[in-house]
Amino acid sequence: MKNNFFYKSQFSNIYKKASKNSEVTSQIIYGERFKILSKNKEWIKIKSSFDNYIGFIKNEKYTDKHKPSHKVYSLKAKVWSIQKKITIEFLPFGSKISIIKESKNLAEFEKNKWVKKNDLKKIDHKEKNFTKIFKLFLKTKYVWGGKTFNGIDCSALLQLFYYYNNSFYPRDTKDQIKYSRKQLKRKVFKKGDVIFWKGHVAMCIDAKKLIHAYGPKEKVIIMPIIETIKKIQETAKLTVKKISSIKY
Repeated sequence: MKNNFFYKSQFSNIYKKASKNSEVTSQIIYGERFKILSKNKEWIKIKSSFDNYIGFIKNEKYTDKHKPSHKVYSLKAKVWSIQKKITIEFLPFGSKISIIKESKNLAEFEKNKWVKKNDLKKIDHKEKNFTKIFKLFLKTKYVWGGKTFNGIDCSALLQLFYYYNNSFYPRDTKDQIKYSRKQLKRKVFKKGDVIFWKGHVAMCIDAKKLIHAYGPKEKVIIMPIIETIKKIQETAKLTVKKISSIKY
């Protein structure tokens, strides 16, 4: 049997160790593919097929049969019951679903679970306008290891653009710095520039402003580029390590 599985719930924390008291290092979202490295009754050690990220999730809510036809293009897609009442469940941006039935405005992806068609794009859809994706997350709270509407960190905000477009990009900032193309020398910034510090990353949405999931502000926020560079140097004693650009 092939070792390919797909997560089949809203999202789950990925833990550094097989314990809920362990550090949360990332998250896995609906439809995300992974391999199982080891497992016991409670926990499975997984390796994400997209970025080779390794960690532990609870041994539940996954399948080896999933052929996604669509993906979520909103910050969070409400899940409706068959009676069309809103449930407490949401699918996060980038979730990959398989439509099994359609009505005029809704699509069923699991038995008695429906989402609005307006929240979906076809699985092969590409979004070249990266600012559209980043701005979906404006005001989303900063959460270490997060990558959903419920909380997100700086490196996940960048990685999700690539994940949506099915193009490899590392999860953690330290690996993103190494992976990104050679450093650009900038006197004037431009849209699409990616600014790296040790342990932090921000993306320029034009020549004067950037967007990032910023811990001190506890949310995803747009800030002036030069002011942000100065602020991070003053408060965290960090200087810019690298300037790259968004490519996929």
